[in-house]
Amino acid sequence: MSPETVSTIILLGSFFIMVIIRFPIAYAVGISTILCMLSMGQNLVSLPQQMVKGVWSFSLMAVPFFITMGVLMGTGGISDKLIALANSLVGWMRGGLAMVNIVASYFFGGISGSASADTASLGSILIPMMVDEGYDPDFSTAVTITSSCEGLLVPPSHNMVIYATTAGGVSVGALFMAGYLPGALLAISLMVGSYILSVKNNYPKGEPFSITNFVKQIAKSIWALLAVLIVVVGVVGGLFTATESAAIAVVYSLFISVFVYRGLNWKGVWKSLEQCIETLSIVLILIAMSAAFGNCLTLLHVPAKAANLITSVSSNRIVVILLLNLILLILGMIMDMAPIILIATPILLPVAQSAGLHPIQFGIMMVLNCGIGLLTPPVGAVLFIGSAVAKRPMEKVVKATLPFYICMIIALLLISFVPGISLWLPKLTGALV
Repeated sequence: MSPETVSTIILLGSFFIMVIIRFPIAYAVGISTILCMLSMGQNLVSLPQQMVKGVWSFSLMAVPFFITMGVLMGTGGISDKLIALANSLVGWMRGGLAMVNIVASYFFGGISGSASADTASLGSILIPMMVDEGYDPDFSTAVTITSSCEGLLVPPSHNMVIYATTAGGVSVGALFMAGYLPGALLAISLMVGSYILSVKNNYPKGEPFSITNFVKQIAKSIWALLAVLIVVVGVVGGLFTATESAAIAVVYSLFISVFVYRGLNWKGVWKSLEQCIETLSIVLILIAMSAAFGNCLTLLHVPAKAANLITSVSSNRIVVILLLNLILLILGMIMDMAPIILIATPILLPVAQSAGLHPIQFGIMMVLNCGIGLLTPPVGAVLFIGSAVAKRPMEKVVKATLPFYICMIIALLLISFVPGISLWLPKLTGALV
Protein backbone atom coordinates (compact mmCIF):
# COMPACT_ATOMS: atom_id res chain seq x y z
CA MET A 1 0.00 0.00 0.00
CA SER A 2 1.46 3.35 -1.07
CA PRO A 3 2.09 6.17 1.45
CA GLU A 4 -0.47 8.30 -0.42
CA THR A 5 -3.15 5.62 0.02
CA VAL A 6 -2.32 5.27 3.72
CA SER A 7 -2.64 9.03 4.23
CA THR A 8 -5.97 9.07 2.36
CA ILE A 9 -7.32 6.28 4.59
CA ILE A 10 -6.14 8.14 7.70
CA LEU A 11 -7.74 11.40 6.54
CA LEU A 12 -11.13 10.06 5.48
CA GLY A 13 -11.28 7.11 7.88
CA SER A 14 -10.57 9.15 11.02
CA PHE A 15 -12.99 11.85 9.85
CA PHE A 16 -15.94 9.52 9.33
CA ILE A 17 -15.24 7.58 12.53
CA MET A 18 -15.38 10.83 14.52
CA VAL A 19 -18.55 11.92 12.71
CA ILE A 20 -20.23 8.59 13.49
CA ILE A 21 -19.35 8.81 17.21
CA ARG A 22 -20.74 12.36 17.21
CA PHE A 23 -17.59 14.46 17.58
CA PRO A 24 -18.24 18.15 16.99
CA ILE A 25 -17.78 18.46 13.24
CA ALA A 26 -15.11 21.18 13.42
CA TYR A 27 -13.00 18.99 15.73
CA ALA A 28 -13.49 16.00 13.43
CA VAL A 29 -12.28 18.00 10.43
CA GLY A 30 -9.34 19.52 12.31
CA ILE A 31 -8.09 16.35 14.02
CA SER A 32 -8.32 14.24 10.84
CA THR A 33 -6.39 16.95 8.98
CA ILE A 34 -3.64 16.98 11.63
CA LEU A 35 -3.35 13.17 11.56
CA CYS A 36 -3.12 13.22 7.78
CA MET A 37 -0.46 15.94 7.75
CA LEU A 38 1.61 14.01 10.29
CA SER A 39 1.33 10.84 8.20
CA MET A 40 2.56 12.80 5.15
CA GLY A 41 5.44 14.30 7.14
CA GLN A 42 4.18 17.87 6.70
CA ASN A 43 5.07 20.69 9.05
CA LEU A 44 2.01 21.60 11.14
CA VAL A 45 2.98 25.28 10.82
CA SER A 46 1.16 25.20 7.46
CA LEU A 47 -2.13 24.29 9.19
CA PRO A 48 -2.96 27.78 10.53
CA GLN A 49 -1.75 29.23 7.23
CA GLN A 50 -4.28 27.12 5.31
CA MET A 51 -7.01 28.00 7.82
CA VAL A 52 -6.42 31.75 7.44
CA LYS A 53 -6.30 31.34 3.66
CA GLY A 54 -9.70 29.62 3.80
CA VAL A 55 -11.48 32.57 5.41
CA TRP A 56 -9.42 35.31 3.73
CA SER A 57 -12.06 36.01 1.11
CA PHE A 58 -14.07 39.14 0.37
CA SER A 59 -16.98 37.01 -0.90
CA LEU A 60 -17.22 35.16 2.41
CA MET A 61 -17.91 38.44 4.19
CA ALA A 62 -21.41 38.13 2.76
CA VAL A 63 -22.07 35.09 4.97
CA PRO A 64 -22.14 36.92 8.34
CA PHE A 65 -24.21 39.73 6.83
CA PHE A 66 -26.82 37.35 5.39
CA ILE A 67 -27.03 35.45 8.68
CA THR A 68 -27.47 38.74 10.59
CA MET A 69 -30.14 39.91 8.14
CA GLY A 70 -32.04 36.64 8.58
CA VAL A 71 -31.92 36.79 12.37
CA LEU A 72 -33.04 40.43 12.49
CA MET A 73 -35.93 39.89 10.09
CA GLY A 74 -36.85 36.57 11.69
CA THR A 75 -37.19 38.10 15.15
CA GLY A 76 -38.52 41.45 13.96
CA GLY A 77 -42.23 40.66 13.70
CA ILE A 78 -42.60 39.61 10.08
CA SER A 79 -43.75 36.01 10.59
CA ASP A 80 -47.40 36.93 11.21
CA LYS A 81 -47.48 39.17 8.15
CA LEU A 82 -46.03 36.56 5.82
CA ILE A 83 -48.44 33.94 7.16
CA ALA A 84 -51.35 36.32 6.52
CA LEU A 85 -50.07 36.96 2.99
CA ALA A 86 -49.79 33.23 2.28
CA ASN A 87 -53.26 32.63 3.75
CA SER A 88 -54.79 35.26 1.47
CA LEU A 89 -53.20 33.50 -1.51
CA VAL A 90 -53.75 29.75 -0.93
CA GLY A 91 -55.80 29.41 2.29
CA TRP A 92 -58.99 28.71 0.30
CA MET A 93 -57.76 25.28 -0.84
CA ARG A 94 -58.51 21.92 0.79
CA GLY A 95 -55.93 21.61 3.55
CA GLY A 96 -55.56 25.38 3.33
CA LEU A 97 -53.33 25.81 6.39
CA ALA A 98 -50.90 23.21 5.05
CA MET A 99 -50.71 25.20 1.80
CA VAL A 100 -50.26 28.40 3.82
CA ASN A 101 -47.38 26.74 5.70
CA ILE A 102 -45.63 25.82 2.44
CA VAL A 103 -46.10 29.20 0.73
CA ALA A 104 -45.16 31.13 3.89
CA SER A 105 -41.94 29.10 4.03
CA TYR A 106 -41.15 30.22 0.47
CA PHE A 107 -41.62 33.87 1.45
CA PHE A 108 -39.85 33.56 4.79
CA GLY A 109 -37.01 31.49 3.35
CA GLY A 110 -36.28 34.33 0.98
CA ILE A 111 -35.65 36.50 4.02
CA SER A 112 -34.03 34.18 6.56
CA GLY A 113 -32.19 31.81 4.20
CA SER A 114 -32.29 29.22 6.97
CA ALA A 115 -34.37 26.06 7.29
CA SER A 116 -33.83 26.02 11.05
CA ALA A 117 -35.02 29.62 11.45
CA ASP A 118 -38.04 28.89 9.26
CA THR A 119 -39.03 25.85 11.33
CA ALA A 120 -38.52 27.60 14.66
CA SER A 121 -40.27 30.83 13.68
CA LEU A 122 -43.17 29.73 11.46
CA GLY A 123 -43.54 26.35 13.17
CA SER A 124 -44.17 27.87 16.57
CA ILE A 125 -47.13 29.76 15.06
CA LEU A 126 -48.49 27.44 12.38
CA ILE A 127 -48.24 24.02 14.04
CA PRO A 128 -50.51 24.97 17.00
CA MET A 129 -52.80 26.80 14.57
CA MET A 130 -53.11 23.71 12.35
CA VAL A 131 -53.73 21.41 15.32
CA ASP A 132 -56.49 23.71 16.59
CA GLU A 133 -58.14 23.53 13.16
CA GLY A 134 -58.22 19.72 13.26
CA TYR A 135 -54.98 18.77 11.50
CA ASP A 136 -52.96 15.83 12.77
CA PRO A 137 -50.01 17.19 14.81
CA ASP A 138 -47.47 14.90 13.14
CA PHE A 139 -48.74 15.88 9.67
CA SER A 140 -48.52 19.55 10.69
CA THR A 141 -44.94 19.10 11.83
CA ALA A 142 -43.99 17.16 8.69
CA VAL A 143 -45.34 19.95 6.46
CA THR A 144 -43.42 22.55 8.46
CA ILE A 145 -40.02 20.85 8.39
CA THR A 146 -40.13 19.79 4.73
CA SER A 147 -41.30 23.19 3.48
CA SER A 148 -38.53 24.87 5.47
CA CYS A 149 -36.02 23.49 2.95
CA GLU A 150 -37.36 25.98 0.40
CA GLY A 151 -35.42 28.63 2.31
CA LEU A 152 -32.15 26.90 1.40
CA LEU A 153 -32.86 27.40 -2.30
CA VAL A 154 -34.58 30.80 -2.34
CA PRO A 155 -32.12 33.72 -2.10
CA PRO A 156 -30.46 35.11 -0.18
CA SER A 157 -28.99 31.81 1.06
CA HIS A 158 -25.64 31.99 2.82
CA ASN A 159 -25.06 28.35 1.86
CA MET A 160 -25.12 29.44 -1.77
CA VAL A 161 -22.35 31.92 -1.00
CA ILE A 162 -20.29 29.17 0.67
CA TYR A 163 -20.79 26.92 -2.37
CA ALA A 164 -19.86 29.69 -4.82
CA THR A 165 -16.66 30.39 -2.89
CA THR A 166 -15.73 26.71 -2.61
CA ALA A 167 -16.53 25.90 -6.25
CA GLY A 168 -14.51 28.86 -7.50
CA GLY A 169 -15.57 31.00 -10.42
CA VAL A 170 -19.30 30.53 -9.79
CA SER A 171 -21.37 33.71 -9.79
CA VAL A 172 -23.28 34.35 -6.57
CA GLY A 173 -25.85 36.37 -8.52
CA ALA A 174 -26.43 33.50 -10.95
CA LEU A 175 -26.80 31.06 -8.05
CA PHE A 176 -29.32 33.36 -6.40
CA MET A 177 -31.43 33.54 -9.57
CA ALA A 178 -31.06 29.78 -10.07
CA GLY A 179 -32.71 29.05 -6.73
CA TYR A 180 -36.13 30.57 -7.43
CA LEU A 181 -37.58 27.97 -9.82
CA PRO A 182 -36.21 24.91 -7.93
CA GLY A 183 -37.62 26.42 -4.72
CA ALA A 184 -40.99 26.90 -6.43
CA LEU A 185 -40.85 23.34 -7.82
CA LEU A 186 -40.19 21.99 -4.33
CA ALA A 187 -43.11 24.05 -2.96
CA ILE A 188 -45.47 22.78 -5.68
CA SER A 189 -44.47 19.15 -5.14
CA LEU A 190 -45.08 19.50 -1.39
CA MET A 191 -48.43 21.21 -2.04
CA VAL A 192 -49.53 18.34 -4.28
CA GLY A 193 -48.59 15.84 -1.57
CA SER A 194 -50.35 17.94 1.08
CA TYR A 195 -53.49 18.24 -1.04
CA ILE A 196 -53.71 14.46 -1.57
CA LEU A 197 -53.30 13.80 2.17
CA SER A 198 -55.75 16.61 3.03
CA VAL A 199 -58.43 15.17 0.76
CA LYS A 200 -57.83 11.70 2.20
CA ASN A 201 -58.11 12.97 5.78
CA ASN A 202 -60.82 15.57 5.02
CA TYR A 203 -58.83 18.49 6.40
CA PRO A 204 -60.68 21.84 6.30
CA LYS A 205 -60.66 24.64 3.74
CA GLY A 206 -60.10 28.29 4.57
CA GLU A 207 -62.09 31.31 3.52
CA PRO A 208 -62.70 31.94 -0.22
CA PHE A 209 -60.05 33.86 -2.14
CA SER A 210 -60.42 37.65 -2.06
CA ILE A 211 -58.34 39.88 -4.31
CA THR A 212 -58.97 42.81 -1.96
CA ASN A 213 -57.59 40.92 1.03
CA PHE A 214 -54.62 39.70 -1.04
CA VAL A 215 -53.65 43.24 -2.06
CA LYS A 216 -54.09 44.39 1.54
CA GLN A 217 -51.72 41.69 2.81
CA ILE A 218 -49.14 42.48 0.14
CA ALA A 219 -49.17 46.09 1.30
CA LYS A 220 -48.48 44.97 4.87
CA SER A 221 -45.69 42.59 3.86
CA ILE A 222 -44.02 44.73 1.20
CA TRP A 223 -41.35 46.10 3.56
CA ALA A 224 -40.16 42.58 4.38
CA LEU A 225 -40.21 41.44 0.76
CA LEU A 226 -38.21 44.49 -0.31
CA ALA A 227 -35.23 43.16 1.67
CA VAL A 228 -34.95 40.27 -0.79
CA LEU A 229 -35.39 42.65 -3.72
CA ILE A 230 -32.47 44.76 -2.51
CA VAL A 231 -30.16 41.76 -2.42
CA VAL A 232 -31.22 40.01 -5.62
CA VAL A 233 -31.62 43.08 -7.85
CA GLY A 234 -28.45 44.61 -6.44
CA VAL A 235 -26.32 41.53 -7.11
CA VAL A 236 -27.83 40.42 -10.42
CA GLY A 237 -28.02 43.97 -11.75
CA GLY A 238 -24.37 44.57 -10.94
CA LEU A 239 -25.15 47.47 -8.62
CA PHE A 240 -23.46 45.79 -5.63
CA THR A 241 -21.31 42.79 -4.90
CA ALA A 242 -22.94 40.05 -2.81
CA THR A 243 -21.08 41.37 0.24
CA GLU A 244 -22.14 44.97 -0.31
CA SER A 245 -25.78 44.05 -0.90
CA ALA A 246 -25.76 41.89 2.23
CA ALA A 247 -24.40 44.78 4.31
CA ILE A 248 -27.07 47.14 2.94
CA ALA A 249 -29.74 44.51 3.65
CA VAL A 250 -28.60 44.28 7.29
CA VAL A 251 -29.03 48.04 7.78
CA TYR A 252 -32.42 47.89 6.04
CA SER A 253 -33.53 44.89 8.14
CA LEU A 254 -32.51 46.65 11.34
CA PHE A 255 -34.51 49.74 10.39
CA ILE A 256 -37.62 47.76 9.36
CA SER A 257 -37.57 45.49 12.43
CA VAL A 258 -37.13 48.32 14.93
CA PHE A 259 -38.97 51.29 13.42
CA VAL A 260 -41.57 49.90 10.95
CA TYR A 261 -42.76 46.53 12.29
CA ARG A 262 -41.51 47.32 15.80
CA GLY A 263 -40.97 43.67 16.58
CA LEU A 264 -37.57 44.43 18.09
CA ASN A 265 -36.38 46.93 20.66
CA TRP A 266 -32.69 47.72 21.12
CA LYS A 267 -32.35 45.08 23.82
CA GLY A 268 -33.75 42.56 21.36
CA VAL A 269 -31.31 43.74 18.72
CA TRP A 270 -28.34 43.01 20.97
CA LYS A 271 -29.79 39.59 21.78
CA SER A 272 -30.17 38.88 18.05
CA LEU A 273 -26.57 39.92 17.44
CA GLU A 274 -25.41 37.53 20.17
CA GLN A 275 -27.28 34.75 18.36
CA CYS A 276 -25.56 35.76 15.11
CA ILE A 277 -22.11 35.62 16.71
CA GLU A 278 -22.79 32.13 18.04
CA THR A 279 -23.84 30.91 14.59
CA LEU A 280 -20.99 32.68 12.82
CA SER A 281 -18.34 31.27 15.13
CA ILE A 282 -19.42 27.77 14.15
CA VAL A 283 -19.62 28.53 10.43
CA LEU A 284 -16.29 30.36 10.17
CA ILE A 285 -14.38 27.75 12.21
CA LEU A 286 -15.80 25.10 9.86
CA ILE A 287 -14.74 27.07 6.79
CA ALA A 288 -11.22 27.55 8.17
CA MET A 289 -10.80 23.90 9.14
CA SER A 290 -12.30 22.69 5.86
CA ALA A 291 -9.78 24.77 3.89
CA ALA A 292 -6.94 22.80 5.51
CA PHE A 293 -8.86 19.54 5.01
CA GLY A 294 -9.40 20.42 1.35
CA ASN A 295 -5.70 21.12 0.90
CA CYS A 296 -4.95 17.58 2.10
CA LEU A 297 -7.54 16.20 -0.34
CA THR A 298 -5.82 18.06 -3.18
CA LEU A 299 -2.33 16.90 -2.22
CA LEU A 300 -3.58 13.31 -2.08
CA HIS A 301 -5.38 13.63 -5.47
CA VAL A 302 -8.64 12.50 -3.88
CA PRO A 303 -10.91 14.41 -6.32
CA ALA A 304 -9.34 12.65 -9.31
CA LYS A 305 -9.52 9.27 -7.57
CA ALA A 306 -13.17 9.83 -6.65
CA ALA A 307 -13.98 10.76 -10.24
CA ASN A 308 -12.29 7.61 -11.50
CA LEU A 309 -14.07 5.48 -8.90
CA ILE A 310 -17.54 6.80 -9.76
CA THR A 311 -17.01 6.60 -13.52
CA SER A 312 -15.60 3.09 -13.14
CA VAL A 313 -18.99 2.00 -11.81
CA SER A 314 -20.64 3.27 -14.97
CA SER A 315 -19.94 5.80 -17.68
CA ASN A 316 -23.66 6.30 -18.22
CA ARG A 317 -24.60 9.91 -17.47
CA ILE A 318 -27.88 8.98 -15.74
CA VAL A 319 -26.15 6.46 -13.46
CA VAL A 320 -23.40 8.95 -12.55
CA ILE A 321 -25.93 11.65 -11.64
CA LEU A 322 -27.93 9.17 -9.55
CA LEU A 323 -24.72 8.11 -7.76
CA LEU A 324 -23.86 11.74 -7.03
CA ASN A 325 -27.30 12.26 -5.50
CA LEU A 326 -27.00 9.07 -3.47
CA ILE A 327 -23.59 10.10 -2.09
CA LEU A 328 -24.87 13.56 -1.15
CA LEU A 329 -28.02 12.13 0.48
CA ILE A 330 -25.95 9.74 2.59
CA LEU A 331 -23.59 12.55 3.61
CA GLY A 332 -26.61 14.69 4.47
CA MET A 333 -27.81 12.03 6.89
CA ILE A 334 -24.62 12.15 8.97
CA MET A 335 -23.23 15.69 8.50
CA ASP A 336 -24.41 19.28 8.60
CA MET A 337 -24.79 21.30 5.42
CA ALA A 338 -21.78 23.64 5.59
CA PRO A 339 -19.12 20.92 6.02
CA ILE A 340 -20.69 18.87 3.21
CA ILE A 341 -20.49 21.83 0.84
CA LEU A 342 -16.94 22.65 1.91
CA ILE A 343 -15.60 19.09 1.75
CA ALA A 344 -17.63 17.41 -1.00
CA THR A 345 -17.60 20.22 -3.59
CA PRO A 346 -13.90 19.89 -4.54
CA ILE A 347 -14.34 16.12 -4.81
CA LEU A 348 -17.67 15.79 -6.61
CA LEU A 349 -17.87 18.92 -8.77
CA PRO A 350 -15.35 17.60 -11.34
CA VAL A 351 -17.38 14.39 -11.55
CA ALA A 352 -20.59 16.37 -12.01
CA GLN A 353 -19.03 18.46 -14.78
CA SER A 354 -17.78 15.33 -16.53
CA ALA A 355 -21.40 14.13 -16.52
CA GLY A 356 -22.49 17.34 -18.24
CA LEU A 357 -23.85 19.16 -15.18
CA HIS A 358 -23.33 22.90 -14.98
CA PRO A 359 -21.67 24.00 -11.69
CA ILE A 360 -24.76 26.09 -10.86
CA GLN A 361 -27.11 23.15 -11.47
CA PHE A 362 -24.87 20.94 -9.33
CA GLY A 363 -24.91 23.59 -6.59
CA ILE A 364 -28.71 23.54 -6.49
CA MET A 365 -28.63 19.73 -6.41
CA MET A 366 -26.15 19.75 -3.54
CA VAL A 367 -28.12 22.24 -1.46
CA LEU A 368 -31.39 20.32 -1.89
CA ASN A 369 -29.71 17.00 -1.05
CA CYS A 370 -28.27 18.57 2.09
CA GLY A 371 -31.72 19.98 2.90
CA ILE A 372 -33.25 16.52 2.74
CA GLY A 373 -30.44 15.36 5.03
CA LEU A 374 -31.52 17.99 7.58
CA LEU A 375 -34.81 16.08 7.87
CA THR A 376 -33.33 12.62 8.39
CA PRO A 377 -31.83 10.89 11.44
CA PRO A 378 -29.26 10.67 12.94
CA VAL A 379 -28.13 14.32 12.51
CA GLY A 380 -31.34 15.93 11.16
CA ALA A 381 -31.11 19.34 12.85
CA VAL A 382 -34.39 20.61 11.36
CA LEU A 383 -36.12 17.34 12.27
CA PHE A 384 -35.05 17.80 15.90
CA ILE A 385 -36.17 21.44 15.95
CA GLY A 386 -39.56 20.56 14.45
CA SER A 387 -40.11 17.76 16.96
CA ALA A 388 -39.16 20.07 19.82
CA VAL A 389 -41.42 22.91 18.63
CA ALA A 390 -44.37 20.55 18.17
CA LYS A 391 -43.54 18.51 21.29
CA ARG A 392 -43.94 15.31 19.26
CA PRO A 393 -41.80 12.12 19.34
CA MET A 394 -39.25 12.18 16.54
CA GLU A 395 -40.13 8.69 15.28
CA LYS A 396 -43.77 9.71 14.75
CA VAL A 397 -42.74 12.85 12.90
CA VAL A 398 -40.44 10.78 10.65
CA LYS A 399 -43.32 8.41 9.85
CA ALA A 400 -45.58 11.34 8.94
CA THR A 401 -42.79 12.81 6.80
CA LEU A 402 -42.39 9.70 4.59
CA PRO A 403 -44.86 10.87 1.87
CA PHE A 404 -43.12 14.24 1.76
CA TYR A 405 -39.72 12.58 1.30
CA ILE A 406 -41.17 11.16 -1.93
CA CYS A 407 -42.27 14.65 -3.04
CA MET A 408 -38.81 16.03 -2.32
CA ILE A 409 -37.05 13.21 -4.17
CA ILE A 410 -39.25 13.80 -7.22
CA ALA A 411 -38.30 17.49 -7.16
CA LEU A 412 -34.62 16.55 -6.72
CA LEU A 413 -34.66 14.20 -9.72
CA LEU A 414 -36.34 16.81 -11.92
CA ILE A 415 -33.70 19.37 -10.92
CA SER A 416 -30.95 16.81 -11.58
CA PHE A 417 -32.08 15.84 -15.08
CA VAL A 418 -33.74 19.03 -16.37
CA PRO A 419 -31.02 21.73 -16.49
CA GLY A 420 -33.48 24.45 -17.49
CA ILE A 421 -35.12 24.40 -14.05
CA SER A 422 -31.91 25.79 -12.57
CA LEU A 423 -30.40 27.63 -15.53
CA TRP A 424 -33.33 29.24 -17.37
CA LEU A 425 -33.84 32.19 -15.03
CA PRO A 426 -30.13 33.09 -14.65
CA LYS A 427 -29.81 33.08 -18.45
CA LEU A 428 -32.99 35.11 -18.89
CA THR A 429 -31.81 37.82 -16.49
CA GLY A 430 -28.29 37.88 -17.85
CA ALA A 431 -26.78 36.63 -14.60
CA LEU A 432 -25.41 33.63 -16.53
CA VAL A 433 -23.95 34.08 -19.99
